[in-house]
Amino acid sequence: MLGKSMASALLTFGSATSYYFYSPDLATAKPNIMQLNMNFSNGLPPDVLRGAWSTNYSPRKWVIHSTTQIESLALSDEDRKMWQASRQALSAFNFSIEEEDKILGKAFGQLHSPYWGEDRKKEVPKSETVNEILDYLRALSLSDDDLGKLLKKFPEVLGCNLEHELKTNVQVLEKEWGIKRKSLRNLLLRNPKVLGYNVDCKGDCMAQCTRCWVRF
Repeated sequence: MLGKSMASALLTFGSATSYYFYSPDLATAKPNIMQLNMNFSNGLPPDVLRGAWSTNYSPRKWVIHSTTQIESLALSDEDRKMWQASRQALSAFNFSIEEEDKILGKAFGQLHSPYWGEDRKKEVPKSETVNEILDYLRALSLSDDDLGKLLKKFPEVLGCNLEHELKTNVQVLEKEWGIKRKSLRNLLLRNPKVLGYNVDCKGDCMAQCTRCWVRF
């Protein structure tokens, strides 16, 4: 097996990045190991991502193996920048990088969430989308402290449709239930999933219970 595999590399993001090149000595069948330490000023934040590169792997792809068990995700350079920008949009809430990745992963289908069932398309989050939703929630009198609690309880809110779900559901709460202002804030902190409801089975189950108004 060593004769067939001439070289492989493992990279780990930390305070510095280490490359380990394994070059087998065919005579002794023992690998020689060389370590290079390099800092990545433009790379992904430290202590979060691990990637496995091989001689057949494109250098323009990065593989995420999150410590929060987000599924492995190959990112282009552009996608990597988008992910970083979306993390930055969450910086006001003092989450750890792992928490930010978990929130984004669940919201955009990269990490399994029972809330979506099986129909959530995997996406790379866009900071514009994340910021639009956060700004809308702030407009509902939710403070950053409130939003931090809401995102931990219902991270999937960032992956909901702003116009057809969040805004529509808030209008339903206001017009049909008379829930506004402070009462609305209290409700969203207690049951933020109401923001993503998009089904009303009216008692005749449609097997989409996590997003059904019958739970309200």
